[in-house]
Amino acid sequence: MGVWWAPAVRVLVLQAAWALGGGQVRYSVPEEAKAGTVVGRLAQDLGLEAGEAEARRLRLVAQGRRASVEVSGASGALVVSSRLDREELCGKSAPCALRLEVLVERPLRVFHVELEVTDINDNAPLFPAARKNLSLPENSPAGSRFPLEGASDADIGANAQLSYALSPNEHFALDVQKSNDRNVVPDLLLTKPLDRESVAVHRLVLTASDGGRPPLTGTVELVISVLDANDNAPQFNQSVYKAQLPESAAEGTLVARVNATDPDEGVNSEVTYTATNFIPPSGRDVITVNSITGEIRLTGALDFEDVSVFDFRIESRDKGTPPLSGHCSVELEVLDVNDNAPEVWVTSLSVPVPEDAAVGTVVALLSVSDRDSGANGRVRCAVWPASPFGLVATFAGSYSLVLREALDRERVSEYEVEVRAEDGGAPPLRASRGVRVPVSDVNDNAPAFAQAVYTVLARENNAAGAELARLWARDPDEAGNGRVSYSVAEGGGGAVSGGAWRSASSYVSVDAESGRLWALQPLDYEELQVLQFEVRAVDAGEPPLCGNATVQLFVVDENDNAPALLPPAGGGPGPGAAGEAASGPGSGALWAWAAWGAPAGQVVAKIRAVDADSGYNAWLRYELWEPRGKGPFRVGLYSGEVSTARALEEADGPRQRLVIVVRDHGEPARSVTATLSVSLVEGAEAALAAAGSSSSGPGLRAAAGAEGDASAATNVWLVVAICAVSSLFLLAVVLYGASRWAPRAAVLSGPGPATLVCASEVGSWSYSQRQSRSLCVTDGAGKSDLMVFSPNFPPPPGPAAKETQPEPPALLDTVSAPPFPAPSRDAPAPLSPFSPGPLAGGGGGRAQPPMPEGGGRWAGAGGS
Repeated sequence: MGVWWAPAVRVLVLQAAWALGGGQVRYSVPEEAKAGTVVGRLAQDLGLEAGEAEARRLRLVAQGRRASVEVSGASGALVVSSRLDREELCGKSAPCALRLEVLVERPLRVFHVELEVTDINDNAPLFPAARKNLSLPENSPAGSRFPLEGASDADIGANAQLSYALSPNEHFALDVQKSNDRNVVPDLLLTKPLDRESVAVHRLVLTASDGGRPPLTGTVELVISVLDANDNAPQFNQSVYKAQLPESAAEGTLVARVNATDPDEGVNSEVTYTATNFIPPSGRDVITVNSITGEIRLTGALDFEDVSVFDFRIESRDKGTPPLSGHCSVELEVLDVNDNAPEVWVTSLSVPVPEDAAVGTVVALLSVSDRDSGANGRVRCAVWPASPFGLVATFAGSYSLVLREALDRERVSEYEVEVRAEDGGAPPLRASRGVRVPVSDVNDNAPAFAQAVYTVLARENNAAGAELARLWARDPDEAGNGRVSYSVAEGGGGAVSGGAWRSASSYVSVDAESGRLWALQPLDYEELQVLQFEVRAVDAGEPPLCGNATVQLFVVDENDNAPALLPPAGGGPGPGAAGEAASGPGSGALWAWAAWGAPAGQVVAKIRAVDADSGYNAWLRYELWEPRGKGPFRVGLYSGEVSTARALEEADGPRQRLVIVVRDHGEPARSVTATLSVSLVEGAEAALAAAGSSSSGPGLRAAAGAEGDASAATNVWLVVAICAVSSLFLLAVVLYGASRWAPRAAVLSGPGPATLVCASEVGSWSYSQRQSRSLCVTDGAGKSDLMVFSPNFPPPPGPAAKETQPEPPALLDTVSAPPFPAPSRDAPAPLSPFSPGPLAGGGGGRAQPPMPEGGGRWAGAGGS
């Protein structure tokens, strides 16, 4: 209980002290004190001990507006919390006291505190406006008074007592009048007459100062305008205005701006402008002046070439009473602009120009001019293209167009020459004039064929008058100089036909106008393979010129010859065959013998045929037509060899009749039929028949009556004996020859040109232009056939043929000795019909041109 009594006693003592002192605390603080400034020790002044202010929650009670002070919670002191402004809190009232209520809890108590805010000189004197405008007549007398409005000060007391001062000047002074005990009013006093033309506006500064320490001041600017009287005439700033404009200036362009000033003001200084006295008078149409602004502008186009200078006067007049005026002169110089392009005229033209005209020949005369002046009127000329013409200046503004190079009408028949003129302006202007210069022709070009040699292919048996080709020779000249006629040159070529020379004009003809080459008669490949001649082209110029071309006419073979059977060779074919041939060319009856028991593959006979055509048309194939099926014989497809298909038996009968068709590969194919009668006899009789055929020379006996010969049957044994002895001798010779010549190449040669075609197993072809006949054997182990082609048709059998051409040694028709392999039954296809064609299986024919000619006969060999 003793702990709680001590505070209670102190509170009672404090309340008693407050009651005795009236219960109010007073503090004083200057305005504008900084935040945090201690006003007073409130807790101590209220009798609170240290620490009790916070424990009993000592605080101020807000009363509407912010008090700008507060109680510090820890110390209980009264401090400034925000800006204190006496003028804001109290205005002009004095003194300025604030009443505060302080609250203490535990127990609850309320205290009244009075805070006085003292004034400081923090407000300067303030005029109603920063600027004051006054208007005074220029003729106001000296001593005139003009009242002014004074300043005010928000402070109180000595801080608000004001005094005035005026900035130094020679026309005005300040007179201060006291209106009451507190305020004074300044007046402006005119001390010297005004002159608006000297000084139109006077600017003065009126300063107000208060009585503070230090004093504060405020100012106002006095702007005094002097009202005018019309006592001055307008004056131009220049007596002469000079301007320059290019003649290209657009309408509305500003030429110049004149300015006349009048020191008066108002209507007395308002000036109007008028343009007068134009020289030349045409200036009125292109120049005008604005009466208000004095701007001189263009109202039309300028042309330096018409007028280069304009002179005129400008009058200025004010609006005073009476009006006063002033004058000036304006000079406008027009500057030349490069607005005129050069002009080019052709005064003389000499065309057409012959293509053989000499260098320096004058083609045309030209005249050049430019209306501009100076550099804008200086003209340079050039010609385009630069060749073959050029320009030569004769005198000022005149030029000659001359020939600089030789002309060639065939290269350029007409020239479009452009003469270009350019002046020296910036940018330069250009003009041009086209001159058309045709070139006349001279016969300076001979007709020329497109090719020096023409190769023409013509099929044989063509119709008379058929077109073979068209020849064309170009002559670049014109009219008669370029009109070409064609002809076959006399003595320009020909061919041998039938042993006699015939000129080319007997075979072909050329149309004189069109150059069409046509045949005069049907051509025969077997008679004529190549015809070479010259065609001449002549123009109609004076003198005429000509050109030549060589024509090589190759006759292309057609299948117009059927195969023909040939007679047998001079000797028998060898063992196992009775022979081969017929009673005459084209005959189809043949006879041969074969021995019973002959093995398969033994050659019985050989069919020989030839075709006068070439290429495919002369490529022969042999077909066994009868008997069909599984007969005892077969025929080589391309060799013509008739051999046994199997071993011969007695069941095959005493005679076999074979029908063999020999066919070429032409379109359509042509063929011949050969009938072969094969008699089957004993081996001795076959040998006797072979010997008989060897001694009888060419040709076999006819089949009719052969079996009825009784003498042959009687002497058979004699023949067998002779043949046996001959066989032994022949066998010895063959063995000797085989051992001696086996390593050498199997090549047999004969005279005459030939084309060799060798076929390997894979069907590849090779060619040779040897001047001999060759036998080609492949290196491989397979079979191969021999094909030999000759450019000449073999002569028909008979004495006449042997007289005109010697018979070369014939190749063996059948060879059975090594080292040659057995013949192949499948030969490769020949070349194109336009190439040298093969004669298969002993068939003959002519090669295509231009192979060399020769007189050798072909000799066919089957397999070797």
